[in-house]
Amino acid sequence: MRSYVRAAIIAFLTIQIVGIAVLSAQQPGQLPAPKEGDYVSHGFQFKSGESLPELRMHYATLGTATRDANGRVTNAVMLLHGTTGTGGQFLLPQFAGVLFGPGQLLDITRYYIILPDNIGHGKSSKPSDGMHAHFPHYDYDDMVAAQHELLDKGLGVNHLRLILGTSMGCMHSWVWGETYPDFMDALMPLACESVPISGRNRLWRKMVIDAIRDDPDWKNGDYTAQPHAALVTASDMFLLAGGVPAHMQKSLPTRAATDAADDDFAKRFIASHDANDCPIRAGFVAEL
Repeated sequence: MRSYVRAAIIAFLTIQIVGIAVLSAQQPGQLPAPKEGDYVSHGFQFKSGESLPELRMHYATLGTATRDANGRVTNAVMLLHGTTGTGGQFLLPQFAGVLFGPGQLLDITRYYIILPDNIGHGKSSKPSDGMHAHFPHYDYDDMVAAQHELLDKGLGVNHLRLILGTSMGCMHSWVWGETYPDFMDALMPLACESVPISGRNRLWRKMVIDAIRDDPDWKNGDYTAQPHAALVTASDMFLLAGGVPAHMQKSLPTRAATDAADDDFAKRFIASHDANDCPIRAGFVAEL
């Protein structure tokens, strides 16, 4: 990924424009509630050499798996979310409204949709569950290995029709192609490039890392109250990295409007984030 700007634009517009153009933006009826569950991997081994007695992978599914005469699943599609996201993001109207309805791209009467929360995200195992900064170091390979185990052992899915990933999930799709090349028929990576993170993209992340590490309330992750100043800096950088300059200039034409929007975003960001779960909190998690 070069920036969250590009990630947001490409992921959103690709799905919206393709879905709307091909299917005339047909709005689906009310989708059935997804089936949610947790798969627990016992003794999960990370590339770092660390392990967890129990690694929890939360997931949601839509539709029903079908198999051919040889027992091979023929209609499973896995959608992989981006950094700070969850599988549930694909149930929001801007995605579900053009993807899962009758006759749409991933019509759930035809496809078995799998939406995992990846390590460190959502309802899956993450540092704030209790281990804090002592949570094992993990990277893309670990996250993909956990996805594979969820499919194989948790859901009994032995083949995927498609893996579609956005942003961090896009990077996961590349890893899938290298690690399990025969497991899926197709990959659809959206909003990332298979290159090291560097330049501006690395710079703003390092600024957040430094802000968290240098906050006296961080206490190496063993804090009793959130390191507020660090999260304010993190929220400011996320807002800058994920904002579209031309749109922000138009929608926030005055200092007062800009300051109010910044304050509002910071409040919402801080209320919904734990510094231990910030994917860039210590510089060693997946995207770094």
